[in-house]
Amino acid sequence: MYLGAIEAGGTKFVCAVGDASGKILATERIATETPEITMEKVIKFFMNFKIEALGIATFGPVDLDPESGTYGTITSTPKQGWANYPLLKTMKKKLSLPVGITTDVNGAALGELYRGAGKGLNGCLYLTVGTGIGGGAISEGHVLQGMSHPEMGHILLRRHPNDQEFEGICPYHKDCLEGLASGPALQARWGKPARALPSDHSAWEIEADYLAQALMQYVLIVSPKRIILGGGVMKQAQLFPLIREKLRLYLNNYVAFPELNADIDAYVVPPALGDNAGITGALILAKQSLVK
Repeated sequence: MYLGAIEAGGTKFVCAVGDASGKILATERIATETPEITMEKVIKFFMNFKIEALGIATFGPVDLDPESGTYGTITSTPKQGWANYPLLKTMKKKLSLPVGITTDVNGAALGELYRGAGKGLNGCLYLTVGTGIGGGAISEGHVLQGMSHPEMGHILLRRHPNDQEFEGICPYHKDCLEGLASGPALQARWGKPARALPSDHSAWEIEADYLAQALMQYVLIVSPKRIILGGGVMKQAQLFPLIREKLRLYLNNYVAFPELNADIDAYVVPPALGDNAGITGALILAKQSLVK
């Protein structure tokens, strides 16, 4: 049985075909241009294979309410031409097969839970820290979903004492988590991309502080079984011990579990699947769509 998967991002669509075990058999990367240009290439890729279902992990915001008339539609994105684009309906119409859809970070959470750093658990939280910041949470095997999908990158934080002047880059909230700690925020504040900053730069202590503040909120509100931090910024390995220590300090033993103290190195972790977390999750979503 062959399954199809799409990880739809702001710069590229990763398309893949795999089997039910999650093994990826073929992939293609397609630039995110206008829907007309990009989707023609995406559909052409899948027409070359006999797949039985498709899973889509997409950038958002996206309508994930199955009862909504615009279910599976990308909504208020600033990406030119993609606002109100009916991604789910388009793929169902063109391929005539079951299609599952979720956000890119929910897809990554699914991938890591079933085949990566969360394997063996029934839930986890995946946070990506890169061009933007977003999170997906799974609890008791169910993806967290309310009126919409969570927007974990837009929570407000206390300003770090050494970061009082930088106003933040979020066009909606200025100094929310994404506005202060995303890759573009690091570049705007320090004048160079994260990968060009030395590992002992003062940027990382500030970055770790903001991310630890965010994780504290997620621990207290969602109580995830494990937290997985991915995205381009988190390829700076020196961040992990800083974040773990600051998270412990912020929680101050209020939540007294070994995972948040002696075992915290195994609680806040990098993705085991690396950059393949999202596309792996999309394959899982495709498989799940067959039994609905």
